[in-house]
Amino acid sequence: MSMTWIVVANASLAKLYENPGPNKGLQLVKEMAHPESREKAANLVSDRIGNFQGSGSYAQATDPKQHEMDRFALEIAKVLEAGRLGNAFSRLVLVSSAPFIGRVRQHLGEQVKGKVSDSIEKDYTKLSLKDLSDHLGGVLRL
Repeated sequence: MSMTWIVVANASLAKLYENPGPNKGLQLVKEMAHPESREKAANLVSDRIGNFQGSGSYAQATDPKQHEMDRFALEIAKVLEAGRLGNAFSRLVLVSSAPFIGRVRQHLGEQVKGKVSDSIEKDYTKLSLKDLSDHLGGVLRL
């Protein structure tokens, strides 16, 4: 049996579904939340002075919201790598908002990238299971 995993994500929420084959529908496997990505930047930083590099300049500041998005993208990539190592899926479909899908892809290992059959640059995280199935009908026979 050929298992397909579908990741539906944005910068603060990811849902992992599986599809065991044609006409078998979707089952929710895991839901991950990262509310820090939605926080205001001012709430994500401390008042402490940054690290001094010793070269006469301070390290370039990283935008706190971008940092949190990267952290969440890495978390998603680790879940996908664990699934690949456990042979939990043979095909992967990525569905994510346009800026975030690139961050997730950056953190995917080459072997996981090789399993990506389709990428959809849309935020479907708020869709019901039925509506999601309707939108994915073009890439999966659900």
